[in-house]
Amino acid sequence: MPDHDLTGFTEGTFRHDGATRRVLRRGSGPAVIVIAEIPGITPKVLRFASRVAEAGCTAVLPVLFGEPGRDPDPAAVGWPKAGRYLAASMWRVCVSREFTLLATGRSSRVVGWLRALAAAEHERCGGPGVGAVGMCLTGGFALAMATDERLLAPVLAQPSLPLACTSGRAGRIDISPADLAVVRGRCEREGLQVLGLRFRGDRLVPGDRFAYLRRELGEAFVAVELDDDAADPASALPPHSVLTEHLVDEPGEPTRQALDTVLDLFRTRLLAAGPR
Repeated sequence: MPDHDLTGFTEGTFRHDGATRRVLRRGSGPAVIVIAEIPGITPKVLRFASRVAEAGCTAVLPVLFGEPGRDPDPAAVGWPKAGRYLAASMWRVCVSREFTLLATGRSSRVVGWLRALAAAEHERCGGPGVGAVGMCLTGGFALAMATDERLLAPVLAQPSLPLACTSGRAGRIDISPADLAVVRGRCEREGLQVLGLRFRGDRLVPGDRFAYLRRELGEAFVAVELDDDAADPASALPPHSVLTEHLVDEPGEPTRQALDTVLDLFRTRLLAAGPR
């Protein structure tokens, strides 16, 4: 997919609580909110969204940072251009009050906007509810969004917040205790399932973080943990992005199996008569 190619996606805006953001959409059927990783909605994120649409859902991509379609791959655009784009996207997040990077026991403010978007897309698209995929910095957002009963299929792809610069932060995730209690209650009462994805050697997503989610959510937390050698060796980056940058999209590959697990969750919970 070439740089900036948004063919097949429609664009609109969504406003809530004084904030208006661009939103890309593709497909039909129940909505899945695809929340991109840093530096933004890359060609590989768009490719993942297309797979969601092919599975029978509407992929909904809010633009929280970066330029949709822009390719950050150093092999494609060169290290200077890639580095400047990454730095610009990260700076926007760092100076924004809507993202919680270091604090534990807090949900980022932007989650409220994402919950409102999910509610609006549920009304627009229909179906039993919505799904959500958070990636890297936004990985935990999908968990915090699950306080809303319309969120039926939360996926945490390499959730990287809070930044694991201390052992205490490594063993937590960016959600408030009150929000986590609501999600835990939904898991117990409604059979909500939370799916998490990571590479075992990923320092941004320590094993302690997934151990914490297992303790808090019990069997409702389903972890897909991959060996580092399952990552696409062509990537210039260390193994991290299971569904995008480091996906090897071939049958039998562990990352492809992880992708299929995500799509099967959406089919089961959103397209079939899954538990509420």
